[in-house]
Amino acid sequence: MARKFENILETVGRTPVVRINKLAPSHVNLFVKIEAFNPLGSVKDRLALGVIEAAEKSGELNPGQTVIEATSGNTGIGLAMVCAQKGYPLVVTMAESFSVERRKLMRFLGAKVVLTPAGERGTGMVAKAVELAKAHGWFLTRQFENEANPDMHSRTTAREIIDDFAGERLDYWVTGYGTGGTLKGVGRVLAKERPETKVIVCEPADAQLLGSGLEQARWPDGSASSGHPSFKPHPMQGWTPDFIPKITGDAVDMKLIDRILPIANADALRCSMELAQKEGIFVGITAGATLAGALQIAAEAEEGATMLAMLPDTGERYLSTPLFANVPADMTEAEVALSQSTPGFQMKPAA
Repeated sequence: MARKFENILETVGRTPVVRINKLAPSHVNLFVKIEAFNPLGSVKDRLALGVIEAAEKSGELNPGQTVIEATSGNTGIGLAMVCAQKGYPLVVTMAESFSVERRKLMRFLGAKVVLTPAGERGTGMVAKAVELAKAHGWFLTRQFENEANPDMHSRTTAREIIDDFAGERLDYWVTGYGTGGTLKGVGRVLAKERPETKVIVCEPADAQLLGSGLEQARWPDGSASSGHPSFKPHPMQGWTPDFIPKITGDAVDMKLIDRILPIANADALRCSMELAQKEGIFVGITAGATLAGALQIAAEAEEGATMLAMLPDTGERYLSTPLFANVPADMTEAEVALSQSTPGFQMKPAA
């Protein structure tokens, strides 16, 4: 990125692939693609730019028109960046259960955030966005059904992966799904250009929507008409809403997935912290969950296998979540003892 850019949107994508050295077993080559290097810290920056530019090109989005979307946070943050740069007002709907820092980030970027009841889950915030769009004539980006979402990943994320592993093995690609944009967009390119690469999809053990094999009820436009019966609340924000998005369903129908792995909450939290403390890679819960899945595959993979895991976002989105529940703000006993090992400048221990 050592060059000049005309605006912040030109910095979306081209995220680095980094080897995992301490956490991976020695018989495999495990790499991660760190989407936190996008300007607003997540893979959803790609989606946001893709859907807005596609709408501008098609004429669906007019100058100055308000944009609206339902989001768990990262898509809304990405859209807030894109809309701020391009001059579109933005309204997002979000279930009140998602982390407070996400609301503040969107509002700081100039967006309005309309909260919906936590009990209504993802389907509630989507229904509210549809209702507001119809009432006010706003442009609804429809991230869960909009083909501009996977198209952006086919043009950018997939091409970066193909280029980074040109002439080398790539035996496994490990990812989660939220909208399914990364899964479908990258998966179809790998199926065509690297058919030997197995696509591994992770989802919460407490919400095995794909693993259940149960169909998702849909409206004629492909959007979910109700919550999925296999959904249970889980801490992996951005992963697996309470329905199977159309784009994710497309990936299933296209047979892009070789294996589905359920990931326990504890494993996701542990791997996120281990990435920070042993590899220096600061990412969120879903990134920890994806690494947990990659490590499961690595344990049984053949000697010399190469795998790439997607790390969707930065850890700063999770400060008010269980990921940081055991991280104290005040000095620990060990830190107080360090302070007291020399005589000066000592803080009194917190009560």
